[in-house]
Amino acid sequence: MTLRSILFSGLMLTVLAVTTTTHAQSPRVIQSFDKDWHFSRDDSRGAEAPAFNDASWRSVDLPHDWSIEGPYDRNNTTGRGGGYLPGGIGWYRKSFTLNEVAKDSRVFIEFDAVMANSDVWINGHHLGKRPNGYASFQYELTGYLDAGRPNILAVRADNSLQPASRWYAGAGIYRHVRLVMTSPVHVAHLGSYITASGISTAKADIHIQTTVDNQSASAQTITLQTMLMAPDGAIAATAVSLPQKIAAGASAVILQKTTVSSPVLWGLVNPQLYKAVTTVLVGKDKRDEVSNAFGIRDARFDAATGFWLNGINLKIKGVCLHHDGGAVGAAVPLAVWERRLDLLKAVGVNAIRTAHNAVAPGFLDLCDRKGFLVMDETFDAWTAGKSNAENGYNLYFSEWWERDTRDVILKDRNHPSIIIYSVGNEIRDNLNNEEGFHRYTMQQDLIHSLDSTRPVTMALFRPASSHVYENGLADKMDIVGQNYRENELIAAHNAKPQRKTIGTETRHEQGAWVLMRDNAFIAGQFLWTGFDYLGESDWPRVVDGSGLYDRTGIARNIAYQRQSWWSDQPMVYVMRKEQNAGAGDWISDWSPTDIDTYDEARIQVFSNCDEVELFLNGKSLGAKPQPDDNASPRSWSTAFEKGTLKAVGRNKGKTVAEQDLSTAGKAAKLVLHTDKPFIQNNWDDVVYVYATVTDEKGNPVLTADNKVTFSTAGPGVIAAVDNGDLSSVEPFNVKERRAYKGTCIAIVKANAATGTIRIAARADGLQDGSATVTVK
Repeated sequence: MTLRSILFSGLMLTVLAVTTTTHAQSPRVIQSFDKDWHFSRDDSRGAEAPAFNDASWRSVDLPHDWSIEGPYDRNNTTGRGGGYLPGGIGWYRKSFTLNEVAKDSRVFIEFDAVMANSDVWINGHHLGKRPNGYASFQYELTGYLDAGRPNILAVRADNSLQPASRWYAGAGIYRHVRLVMTSPVHVAHLGSYITASGISTAKADIHIQTTVDNQSASAQTITLQTMLMAPDGAIAATAVSLPQKIAAGASAVILQKTTVSSPVLWGLVNPQLYKAVTTVLVGKDKRDEVSNAFGIRDARFDAATGFWLNGINLKIKGVCLHHDGGAVGAAVPLAVWERRLDLLKAVGVNAIRTAHNAVAPGFLDLCDRKGFLVMDETFDAWTAGKSNAENGYNLYFSEWWERDTRDVILKDRNHPSIIIYSVGNEIRDNLNNEEGFHRYTMQQDLIHSLDSTRPVTMALFRPASSHVYENGLADKMDIVGQNYRENELIAAHNAKPQRKTIGTETRHEQGAWVLMRDNAFIAGQFLWTGFDYLGESDWPRVVDGSGLYDRTGIARNIAYQRQSWWSDQPMVYVMRKEQNAGAGDWISDWSPTDIDTYDEARIQVFSNCDEVELFLNGKSLGAKPQPDDNASPRSWSTAFEKGTLKAVGRNKGKTVAEQDLSTAGKAAKLVLHTDKPFIQNNWDDVVYVYATVTDEKGNPVLTADNKVTFSTAGPGVIAAVDNGDLSSVEPFNVKERRAYKGTCIAIVKANAATGTIRIAARADGLQDGSATVTVK
């Protein structure tokens, strides 16, 4: 059982300080180990030794990604994949003291991930190495600790062997760390597994599998009590095991079954979560207690009709996401992910593919709570390397694939959001021979042994060339997943209609969507990508620009196009050709830069409304119905006039959506707005502050590129700044940023428990802007 599961889906558990007085036989004690580390960005020889002097090192709190601090350099060894940000070696050290009573406990350290090739020591004793920079892992400290005296935990993270990733990976201890103390008799790490069967509106059978470790010196007879809590907090069911004797140093797997009457099902619209509280008893003595959130839902794939959730046939409308958060790098506060998921849901996205690695535990908690389906992916490479990542996981797969896969599945399998696992993305290993077959089947078989409730796929790369549709490999897959080339996937299904299929990666084009929409047997698709991500771009670009949204959360035109296809909420979105008579890119404004020669405006409107009528300065340019193909935009052409262009969307004659575009004047002021009014003094919470250059009337000036300087007053700090420019190499951890297409952002954190944060922004020649956020 991991602490991730204990904090599962935001169900907060009070965290006790390590020095809290506690009896050795009491339930587990959990402490965040994020604060007060010392850090050095070099290879400090001997830094694992307790006596090493780290007084000159930086003081940092975790999570911490030192690579995002830069500087950008075209010659950095990370190259295009790493976004030309630095790689290398970093050391972390933390001193801590345990109470005397802790000597009777089992003590563990848990890392959500370290990038990469991490080595961990406690008081000079080497605990282990973990090459995979996305793996969550645990080490036991018991036996190497000095109670009542300072202990030294040291971590060396080494990503100096480059290029190692096709996208920005980050560097250092970039996810959370925890100290966990338990009784010698306790639920094992990753030791709880909860499933449901026989699901109906009347009842659901709940199966609880718990592994209990006895690390005491004598045999123990234990009893498990599990209480299921309904989403409203009421007791939904209970289960009590028969007493079971566990020998000293041994483990036991205990199965429990109970029934929930009239279950509240987890779904996309109403993602309700239950909680299982399992108590380990020796006699009447409580030795451990863990809590897991889980969802009751019926998810299945059908070869003829695609995906079904709780008896409803629906299309998976997904996006792929890499693990960075833009300006914050790989150390991503949950509030960044929460904002991104909310924006994606607003345009109709209902699924996420974790491209192409294990994600932070809190990310899956958010998907559970917000009602997203998830394709949980393990690897981008097996034994064959890829261009711009020749020194990546391919060097470690043969030795580490089993442990890494096992840990991902055990960590993630209680999440109701996960509906499918993927064991690889565009794998370059030869899949047209026995060895390639074996590498796939050994991963699928392992996953089935750990989680029998979910299918397995992989994102096939050019299957017509690798012959997997003819050689039998595709028929071994639970679900056939393919990247792009949708016609090949359709042909593969038509050749063998028993194949279940899904588009694991697709482009944004209309044709790719229509093929998915009109072929019921394709379960859905995952767009590349939902958000822009750092890296995988050729200099002078340092960011891949394939997202529905740029990295600051500003939507591109394709996001509104997707919304017109995927969302049930009425919408209109107006664009014009940037240059006269249909030349240039599509842009959503009514302020031509060549206003003296711009006389013919070509206009498009994305909309899911029955009818859209366009007005220029109050005069109708005509109304147009939904196109027959239900996927094309509606088009107009008109002589340009300064003023206001307005689109009105109607359903059954009633106005349900509107958008205005007004001609902007000269840049005059900065207008600030925040993505939310409140913030908590918590590492995982942030507020996005958008600074937009406008004219006197508040119309955005999209051509503005002023340098904006942010400042704060009160209990808050500027954590990072950014804009949507794919080629910007400005630093993130400063207080000024140039506006791009009229906008830039500051990411603000609180540094006290209460108060009001006042954010100001200034730029030469513009009126200052301001905003406030309340700390709760």
